[in-house]
Amino acid sequence: MKHILCFLAFALISLVVISQTDRNGIVIDESGETESIEQIIEIDKVWAGHPVGFCLYTNGSRQYIAYYNAERRTVVGQRKLTDKKFELYVLPATSRETAGGTSTVLGWDSHNSLTLGIDKEGYIHLSGNMHVNPITYFRSEKPNDISTLQQVFEMVGREEKRCTYPHFMLTKEGELLFHYRDGGSGNGNEIYNIYNCESKTWKRLLDTPLTDGQGLMNAYQTQPTVMKDGWYHVYWVWRDTPDCSTNHDLSYMKSPDLKNWYNAYGEQIKMPATLDQKSLIVDPIPVQGGIINLAAKLCLDDENRPVFVYHKYDEDGNLQFYSAHLVNKKWIYKQITNWDYRWEFSGNGSINSEVRLKGLKKRDDGYYEVDFWHIKYGNGTILLNDRFENIGKVLKPEPFYTQLEIEGNFPGLQIQTTGDIGDPSEDVRYMMKWETLDRNRDRPRDKPWPEPGQLYLYKVKKTK
Repeated sequence: MKHILCFLAFALISLVVISQTDRNGIVIDESGETESIEQIIEIDKVWAGHPVGFCLYTNGSRQYIAYYNAERRTVVGQRKLTDKKFELYVLPATSRETAGGTSTVLGWDSHNSLTLGIDKEGYIHLSGNMHVNPITYFRSEKPNDISTLQQVFEMVGREEKRCTYPHFMLTKEGELLFHYRDGGSGNGNEIYNIYNCESKTWKRLLDTPLTDGQGLMNAYQTQPTVMKDGWYHVYWVWRDTPDCSTNHDLSYMKSPDLKNWYNAYGEQIKMPATLDQKSLIVDPIPVQGGIINLAAKLCLDDENRPVFVYHKYDEDGNLQFYSAHLVNKKWIYKQITNWDYRWEFSGNGSINSEVRLKGLKKRDDGYYEVDFWHIKYGNGTILLNDRFENIGKVLKPEPFYTQLEIEGNFPGLQIQTTGDIGDPSEDVRYMMKWETLDRNRDRPRDKPWPEPGQLYLYKVKKTK
């Protein structure tokens, strides 16, 4: 009798799911999984005239930050997680005219984010405020002490005069890497350096760039990320000119060691990666085909094969999300939205987003979910089956930042946030929040400008 009841219960559950799928698709309600604020720390007043990336790095029991203050000067800070405020240090103000083309003072360029790295001995590394400028890099003289940062004007000494998009990362072995684009938008290469803690020097990780546009284009690529198969995975789009509409050809490769690289089919490739290597192309999206810089997300299926979700234009010219997955060494594409909206992006400089693909992951129940924000349709989560077809949605709580109120009264202010690039936690996370006007294609704004706003640190905990 017990087995019969269990069978009936399973049958009823199955009927409910089928009924929902027939009418409106599966709806999974996770809106109760909210977050609560555990702590708020007021850090400093910051520039509000345009957005630019700040950095927050939790490392063990310590936390480090880097940002631009109200005077647009570079500031770094540190605290123990038990402290209720940060120790702040304003870097000496330098100009590009007097410091070899480098500067610690922000102009109007929203590309000029700041980023931190920490090597395995605890020394702190800082880079940023460069958009096709000489490499701008600082290293601490003492471990775990950001107040001892000193500028170092060279890393390796070549391909360091036209640098953009600096990032630090750790290898699986804990070695510190630094990568950046050498060259300009539409004509650049991705360079990787590795740090030697004993000699306190950098050298090239590879004898060639990771990607090479061959003087015709450059790759907008993700940072190599170790996924559940233990390999590093990288994807990118090519861009022909500074005009963002000239992005094309979503591409991908993987590596066990960051030196030997393979395509999605397991075939080793010759480095650097170029557009000529057609086996690296996931979807041959043409120029003006509707993909912008890194408008894609990657996860692995049960067999550790890559799965992508990304956006491009459909046959009617509307912007849609698509999935791409491998079947018998062939990419299979599925359109997963049917929106009546075209995001027409083009031109140079930093632009304002109208669609953001926020995440792609496999769920514990075997489905996949796609998180997004759309200027017309708002925040949402699409549910995909194992054939990567849209079968419903997941109801999520509104993102945390949407619960925060604008404090300033200057017209056009928006909330900016940055997450923690350091130690992850399942239940607790940290973020910084501040307010600015939107991007202005990296051009100066006429006065009046908004008053400096408050930069906060939030400690947020999951609640159920």
